[in-house]
Amino acid sequence: MAGMGPPPKANTRRRNATLPMTLLPANGREGEPPAWPLLDDITMTARRDAARRLADELELQLLDPELTGRRKSAVQKKHEAALTEANILEKKLEAQQGVEAELWGDLWRLPQAVMWERLGWVREVAQYVRWKVQAEMGDLDASKESRMLADRLGLNPLSMLRLRWEVSGDEVAAQRSARPARKGSDVRSRLRAVGEE
Repeated sequence: MAGMGPPPKANTRRRNATLPMTLLPANGREGEPPAWPLLDDITMTARRDAARRLADELELQLLDPELTGRRKSAVQKKHEAALTEANILEKKLEAQQGVEAELWGDLWRLPQAVMWERLGWVREVAQYVRWKVQAEMGDLDASKESRMLADRLGLNPLSMLRLRWEVSGDEVAAQRSARPARKGSDVRSRLRAVGEE
């Protein structure tokens, strides 16, 4: 046909072509979350163990009969500080593990989890969980890392758009809201002014 230009080439892609969105189920991923793939927090575990060892060494020093006076008082204070540090770190580890387990389960029920499973992003999600929990415990660097991983995992609207992921709408709720209201269902429309007939 004259004036239409050459026919399109087979198997070519336009540079500015829009990629289709991947629809994710609105009800999220079904089933149990994958097994937790990461070790316990190694840094905090090592600090706890070091504090326990120091407390044990100081306790042995306190058994020395030659240790008296100010020196004994100083060793007792160090012993109590080491025990306190070990106990605090133990409680932090327990709390961290509990929150990690809860967040892990919550994340794997999200619609995005369908894609994580399909793409094999189990460790990436676990790293996000570890950083996010540490951020919630007050670690500023962990906060930065968790924010970056949240963007990569599609955990905010802008990152979902970049990944071309979209949560499919709830069709029943959409139909329910699209239904027109029945006539006379509004209370005001059923009231008549006095003297009207």
